[in-house]
Amino acid sequence: MTEPFLGEIKMFAGNFAPRGFAFCDGQLVAVSQNSALFSLLGTTYGGDGRITFGLPDLRGRIPVHQGQGPGLTNRRIGSLDGAETATIAQAQLPSHTHQIRVSTAAGTQNSPGGAFLGASPTVRVYRPAAPSDALDASSVSSLGGGQNHPNLMPFRCINFIIALSGIFPSRN
Repeated sequence: MTEPFLGEIKMFAGNFAPRGFAFCDGQLVAVSQNSALFSLLGTTYGGDGRITFGLPDLRGRIPVHQGQGPGLTNRRIGSLDGAETATIAQAQLPSHTHQIRVSTAAGTQNSPGGAFLGASPTVRVYRPAAPSDALDASSVSSLGGGQNHPNLMPFRCINFIIALSGIFPSRN
């Protein structure tokens, strides 16, 4: 195996960080003991920049490339986004209708439970199509409790490790 670049992140299926690596779990490390790595990362992932700096924290996160592709949002290195749960607001629902089911056959019961509107030989309840007032809000029930729901794609947990030592990367 070739020597890694300093600051290189790899996926690792083991349950420990190999020698020369650390888990990408957001831990703070000493600038004095990792000055070359600090020169690459700075305080992008935390720390005070004098005594400590943070390693990337990929727990519960997926890595996303920095920058902006065609039609994509610009992403800065070190930025966090997304949520494990989400609540959908009414404005986010797709446009749709709730149709009222009716029948041209005569109604046969007095209670609306388990039934829908039927024709009446004595009461005129229909009129030609024309602009009209909306139904009273209480005439159509609402559903849902406004609770959060999971917002996670299928995943498999694996460790991410970062090289604490290795070849200092040169530009181009």
